[in-house]
Amino acid sequence: MSPTIKFLGAVGTVTGSRFIVQGKSSKVMIDCGLYQGLKELRLKNWEKFSEDPQSIDAIVISHAHLDHCGYLPKLVREGYDGPIYCTPYTAKLAAIVLRDSAKLQTEDAKYAKKKGFSKHKDPTGLYNAEEAEKAISLFHPIPFHEPFEVAKDVTVTFHRSGHILGSSFVDLTVEGKRVVFTGDIGRGNHMVLTNPDLIPKGAISALVTESTYGDRTHPKTDDSLADAINRTIKRHGNILIPAFAVDRTEIMLMTLKKLIKTKKIPNLPIYVDSPMALSALNHYRDAINSKSPEIRPELFNLSEDPFDPGTLNEATTVEASKAINDINQPSIIISASGMATGGRVVHHLEHMLPNPNNSVLLVGYQAAGTRGQYLLSGAKTIKMYGKFVDVNAEIVQIEEFSVHADSEELIKWFGSADSTPNCVYAVHGESSSAESFANLIHNKLNWNALVPKLDQIYELN
Repeated sequence: MSPTIKFLGAVGTVTGSRFIVQGKSSKVMIDCGLYQGLKELRLKNWEKFSEDPQSIDAIVISHAHLDHCGYLPKLVREGYDGPIYCTPYTAKLAAIVLRDSAKLQTEDAKYAKKKGFSKHKDPTGLYNAEEAEKAISLFHPIPFHEPFEVAKDVTVTFHRSGHILGSSFVDLTVEGKRVVFTGDIGRGNHMVLTNPDLIPKGAISALVTESTYGDRTHPKTDDSLADAINRTIKRHGNILIPAFAVDRTEIMLMTLKKLIKTKKIPNLPIYVDSPMALSALNHYRDAINSKSPEIRPELFNLSEDPFDPGTLNEATTVEASKAINDINQPSIIISASGMATGGRVVHHLEHMLPNPNNSVLLVGYQAAGTRGQYLLSGAKTIKMYGKFVDVNAEIVQIEEFSVHADSEELIKWFGSADSTPNCVYAVHGESSSAESFANLIHNKLNWNALVPKLDQIYELN
């Protein structure tokens, strides 16, 4: 019997990336992500995992975003105690992400109990800090481009994907069958990171690809960010930018610095209010200072901090976070999470949404069922902390900052392969996006492509 791949997540949705590759004597999990967004998806996180965690020989993580690594402590809770392989910076950033996730879940459960808006008498989080630390202790950092054996007859090589610091696409061989997992592929125009590596030469049994933007292409860069900021300043309002703590915060700071330097926006105060984002920011600074091969060389030997426009305020304490609400001049607040599902950004939304002078700028992907998606859809009220908050602030979507390759960019990247995969599986996209992308792959490249079914097992030919 041939080795198989089983799809346990990221099917018909951009969240919950989880895949199992099984051979005659080994079982390896690729990514271990958390479901986010719609309640029906989030409830899947609470279900007993369909595989016996102790039957898994190793876990391989493509990068440090929650939808790719956030389920690890839950799996540890259920009995997994094997190695977790990832790149060095993914190990550093994933540790930050998991600790923050455990903290938020614990705090949210306590707050729900205190305010009495939970259906449960004694609500708890999906996992706690101890379980997060146990998962972190299992990390085994492996450099890029160095093949290593993760289990019997299973070899993995990490290649740079240019999505976030440490991000990789995973080149896996099981019993002679090669599977390439894209993880999330960057666009090749990242302000900090080098371009994604090309697909290494050789026959490919299966290509498992993201399809986040599989049904569209990104708009060209324009002045929409500067325009939205300037409109808000004229109203004497404040600007709130919900931003992913890892990478998106860095990109926004560099962009704002550029806009200030070119005098496209005034030199106004900028606040980063996210402990996780500030921790991640330090790792990006470290990568630049150490001249990591992941970093664009033009950022080496700069005379100033590329992330500080000169007006950067880092809110490191709860008191500093609360004080932002008392600002009496137009300011920009960058806070996580990027889809407004949790974290300090929710408190800022609660404070700022009722005021029509303010603006909320959505600069990242907003999954179905998230507060960000509800805001984009024109919701007049948003539920937060058990109550509804009026939405009077201006809501602006700015699409140019995506670090996911779009459909055309992915097709171009696939062209670096020197052989036709036996099958391409489109995952990590809403159903319409994944289906559109599978059709595009077939029409443009004449490759066999399909959208897999959840929990289905497919043979590697």
